[in-house]
Formats: sequence, C-alpha cells, structure tokens
Amino acid sequence: MILHPKVECMNGDEKEKLQLHRLKQTVHAVYENVPFYKKAFDEKEIHPSSIHSLDDLQKLPFTVKKDLRDHYPFGLFAVPQDHLVRLHASSGTSGKPTVVGYTEGDIERWSDMVARSIAIAGGEPGNVLHNAYGYGLFTGGLGLHNGSERLGMVTVPVSGGNTERQILLIEDFKPQVICGTPSYILTIAEKMEELGIDPRATSLQYGIFGAEPWSEEMRATLEEKLAIKAMDIYGLSEVMGPGVAMECHEAQNGLHIMDDHFIAEIINPDTLEPVPDGEYGELVFTSLTKEAFPIIRYRTGDIAALDRTPCSCGRTSVRMSRVKGRIDDMIIVRGVNVFPSEIENCLFANEDIVPHYQVHIETEGFREHIELHVEMSEKLYETTNGDEAHAATELLKQTITKKIKDTCLVTLKIKVFPPKTIPRSEGKAIRVVRHAQKKMGV
Repeated sequence: MILHPKVECMNGDEKEKLQLHRLKQTVHAVYENVPFYKKAFDEKEIHPSSIHSLDDLQKLPFTVKKDLRDHYPFGLFAVPQDHLVRLHASSGTSGKPTVVGYTEGDIERWSDMVARSIAIAGGEPGNVLHNAYGYGLFTGGLGLHNGSERLGMVTVPVSGGNTERQILLIEDFKPQVICGTPSYILTIAEKMEELGIDPRATSLQYGIFGAEPWSEEMRATLEEKLAIKAMDIYGLSEVMGPGVAMECHEAQNGLHIMDDHFIAEIINPDTLEPVPDGEYGELVFTSLTKEAFPIIRYRTGDIAALDRTPCSCGRTSVRMSRVKGRIDDMIIVRGVNVFPSEIENCLFANEDIVPHYQVHIETEGFREHIELHVEMSEKLYETTNGDEAHAATELLKQTITKKIKDTCLVTLKIKVFPPKTIPRSEGKAIRVVRHAQKKMGV
C-alpha cells in the first residue's frame, strides 16, 4: 500500500527541486534563530544565500551529540517555548540526555511519516497494531502510536515489559502488526513457547522492529518463530524519531528514507569525506521540514550504506541498508574491526545456542580482554550431563570460534552458559558490556 503516491513515487528532478527548496528554508531558519548554527556558519564563512544546489550541503558544518549536550536543554531550539507542544529526550546513559522539541506541525508531519512507514511494512487501516515500544521520553512508543492512529489502525498501547500480559493481549485482541525492539519480541516468542503457546499460531502477520542493530539471521529467527514478515524501521530522536526510514514488505531490501523530509549522506568517519553509494560509512542526516529542532548534517554514529537503485515496490526514495552497528559499539580485535551484528550473523545459524549473547570487554592497562558469552539451547542442556556435557560445551566453543574466525577474521574467547542465563531485554538489548578499567597487576 503506497499511502502518498505523489510523494513516494516522485521522480528524481522533482525530488531534488523539493529538497533544495526545503534545505534553503531550513538553513535560513537555523541561521536566524539558533545562535550555535549562526556561529558555526560564520566560522566557515557560510551564509544562507550560499546554498544554490544540493551539492552545497557539503559546505555546511556537522552537528554531533556533544553539541546537543553542550546546549542542554533548549539551546538548539529554533522556536520560542510557547510554540512547542512536546519534548522528548534520550536516556542519557553516557551523559546528560539529548532533548528534542516538537511544534504542532512537527507532530503532524512525524505522524504522517510513521503512517507511511507502517503502510510500507504492510499495515492497513482497520488492522490492530500491538505497540510494545516503550512510552515516555523515548520516541518509539508515542511515535508508532501516533502514526498507527493516523493510518486508521486500532492501536494497542501496551508499552514494554510485563511479557505475560503482552501474550494475553496478543491472544485476545488478535493484532495483525506488532512493533518493538527485535530482542524483546524474541523474548515474547520464547515466553510463549515456555507457556506452551505456539507463537506461529497467533494472528500476527507483520512485525516492525528497530531501535537496535539486528541481523538477517535475527530476522530469519523472528520470521520462523512467529510466522510473520519482519521489517526494519529506523529513526532516532535527534533526527525525528521512528519513521525516518522503513523497509518495505514487498522487497525487504533496504529502508526507504523519507527523503522529502530528510537528506541522508554517508561519510568516512575518519576523514569526514563522502563515500560512494553502496559503501559503508557513518550515516548523516539533515532535516528539511522540522520547525522546533532542525538539525544540520547530524552525525548519527550508525554505520550503513545508501542505495539509489529502483525498488520493486515502486517507491523512488533513496534507501539505506540495515544498520551494521554503531561506531561506539565497534570492537577492535588485534587491529580488525568487528560489529556485534557480524558476530550475531555467526551465532544464529547454530541450533545448539539460543539467539541471546553479549560481548564483555575488560580493559587492563593498555590491553583489552574480550569474551563472548553465549547460551546453549534447552535441548542441548537437557540431553547432556557430566563428561558428556563438558564435551558438548567444548565442541560448541570450537564450532563458534571457527565460524567467527572464518567470517570475521578474529578469534574470540567463548564462554557458554546454561539456558536462561544471559539477561533478556524488555527494550534495547545490551550487546556490548564494557567493564570498569582495571589497574595493571590488580
């Protein structure tokens, strides 16, 4: 279902003309109303009148998360407070939260984007949508909620947690669509199995999953366990929230960026230079229609690639790949860069382990000790004991070590745990655990 064909199937020349018009408006707005951007533009000797083509975007300065924190809470807003209708904020786990604001117009446009996203994923008016994203300052819950209602769906605002209640409502309300982090939806499916409920026998047809990097193997696991089509949604509060990009159920081959509202770039995170389409780098977004909190060339920290080739679904928007990982989650093992999603690819095909894992990193002096924690399946655990269990564990370690070595070109220390040992997620999964640094010799 293409909700807005005129926009979603717009030809290239029309799209570029629209983007340039909106880019000029945004640059003028931030220059006039956000002192941070006026100073940054002046330092680079850029004026809004300098923008004549989309290529001139390269002249503009980058924005990074530290800029948001340095101007906490409202220093980057482009409108006075009485123009705002809502505030959202990040969790602030690594410092002060990043605060973003919305005008009434922002909420309207955001709702439209999410409605388009749900339709891209296969949702239709009259369907029931089970929303297991967290509500509150996190943009996921309310973002999907507003878009679902805008599309004309029956919206169930379950939020995260209370897994058995989630299952009860899925059985009784019979939703066609479920939304949440992939790791938590997997937890729901496993809890169903534990309760003797067949996850494949529910009414669910489509899943809209995001807020954390996840692999094709995780998709295959979710689709097999729940008998659904699993689609990836992308967004972050600094740019807007969920609905910045959405994977279509027809092709499941990249996420359609709402490029009438955002311009996406991919840069080399070291040189800050653009990289060609198809190559991975850091994803950068410039907003085109935000009023309260416009953002210029925001470095997301997410690793992805862009694809401008036609999609079989008929939409003409540029697509982004599935997020490979985050720069700050990248693990360096003897000079080789590895992302948790690449490790995940190696794990999920093995039926002797369950799809839950963590990478533990402990720093001692100048050395990092990296240990991969995996969890054996119930079947393996129940059918082995004593020496047999030890032998099975050792074989499992060898199998995983070889797979990761062959695929990621690194050797990791593996630790195998019994079932239900690794923490389950009710929100974003914690894949990389960095422990406090030890002093040498301690």
